[in-house]
Amino acid sequence: MSHGTLAVQLYSVMDALQADRPGTLARLAAIGFRHVEPFALGLWNTPPDELAASARALRVDLDEANLGVSSMHIAVSADSQTPVIEICRILGTDTAFVPIPWLVDGFDERSLETHDGVRAFAGRLNTAARDLARAGIRLGYHNHHFEWARLPDGAHAFDVLWDLLDPEVLAEVDVYWAAVAGQDPVEVLKRLGERAVSAHLKDGPAERDTPQTPIGTGDIDIPAALRTGTHLRWHITEIDQTEANRFELLAANRQALLSGGLTLP
Repeated sequence: MSHGTLAVQLYSVMDALQADRPGTLARLAAIGFRHVEPFALGLWNTPPDELAASARALRVDLDEANLGVSSMHIAVSADSQTPVIEICRILGTDTAFVPIPWLVDGFDERSLETHDGVRAFAGRLNTAARDLARAGIRLGYHNHHFEWARLPDGAHAFDVLWDLLDPEVLAEVDVYWAAVAGQDPVEVLKRLGERAVSAHLKDGPAERDTPQTPIGTGDIDIPAALRTGTHLRWHITEIDQTEANRFELLAANRQALLSGGLTLP
């Protein structure tokens, strides 16, 4: 079984963070979480000093709650990656993921609908990854469902993208969204191999716009995915949509993963 470490994506409790960030982080720590993955602190055109100030303020609150940072979701500009480097250093992580195309300057989901668009997007990520690597930061990409759209020749954008990305570009596999796209998360992890260093774990009916449920109660075979991804460094529980109390659902997910011997706290 995998020996990855558990974390929680802060997007799961975004509304609570906006209302009371110190209290929300303290509540996550009280549940038993020791690491978090912050979502992007701004867009690719957010002023660098504003990004740095946001990161420093978040770091203060994380320290108060005794929470570490697993990795970071970030935006990538067409210019210098210095703002990303500074954010990662402030927050204490060497791993950053682009979570969606529109957080990359000049791109959006439609960029993955043509071969030219996928090629341009991969080129931008490769350039940013090389720039960040010189500062000791590893860049990766996080999937949703639309990456498996068919290109005009029938190929999946996902496969073309990963063929074009440099081997050093990492993957964060969202097993739920892969299943929503009709894919087997086990096969996705096999395809990516050791490039996959992190997985987002959640459960539910594997359909778009439907509430997520506790791990072990839906259609996602998370144990099978983690048996395949034995090299995963991070296991990140996340909620996109739910009808449940978000803190209670995160606590249930944490317990399911730990009691099943699927992760380390």
